[in-house]
Amino acid sequence: MIIRAHGLTVPHVVHGFFTRQGGVSNGIYASLNCGPGSDDLPQHVAENRRVAMDLLGMPESMLCTVHQVHGDDVVFVTKPWTAGSRPKADAMVTRAPGVALGVLAADCAPVLFADPVARVVGACHAGWQGAFKGVAQATVQAMVRLGSRPAAIRAAIGPCIAQQSYEVGPEFRARFVLKYDAFQHFFSPSPKPGHFLFDLPGFIEARLAEAGVGTIERLGIDTYSDADRFFSYRRTTHRGEPDYGRQLSAIALVGRGPA
Repeated sequence: MIIRAHGLTVPHVVHGFFTRQGGVSNGIYASLNCGPGSDDLPQHVAENRRVAMDLLGMPESMLCTVHQVHGDDVVFVTKPWTAGSRPKADAMVTRAPGVALGVLAADCAPVLFADPVARVVGACHAGWQGAFKGVAQATVQAMVRLGSRPAAIRAAIGPCIAQQSYEVGPEFRARFVLKYDAFQHFFSPSPKPGHFLFDLPGFIEARLAEAGVGTIERLGIDTYSDADRFFSYRRTTHRGEPDYGRQLSAIALVGRGPA
């Protein structure tokens, strides 16, 4: 139900990459669907978020998730907001203990950040669009504004669609290569003529390294191929299903306040 990253297992930080297992939702949303943007029953989503936060040892009322728009905007969080006032953004950072930063994904990459020295945490939702626009680097820059040094930041790239499952057309690859020729490194030929396989987690890892992040961990788990444990937008599309659930990833500072 919950997966931990070794690099984020540090004092004064709790985190988790949640699977789809252990919740109350039914049907295509079974069972730990934490996405309010889905067509699941709102009471089921609320209960699933409570279950997830219980595993982190925190109240659901302290969980912050944003209205994700596949961009690179970062929100500085000091206290939780209501469900109806979620800002439009794809990343958050905080120095406030007791506030959980959560991102939702179903093939896009959840990335969690922690600087145990400056006691700053962050979270971002990085699909191909956000990654291309620089959401991971923007999260690092926002943490620096709160006192972090990039070399002290630890980042973990959670479960997301893997390269072997992510076939794209030539126009998709061209968008990347036209921006920077070296980006072709993240594409390999697909069995389908003229198509390619895109390495989303590898691309994000490279962007984090360019931003100077000191420790980068990839969990290496493919959401598309593991239907028992993960929701997947692409798998849902291929199956012709009407909607899909979202798994939650969250991180928080606990214990004493900022230095």
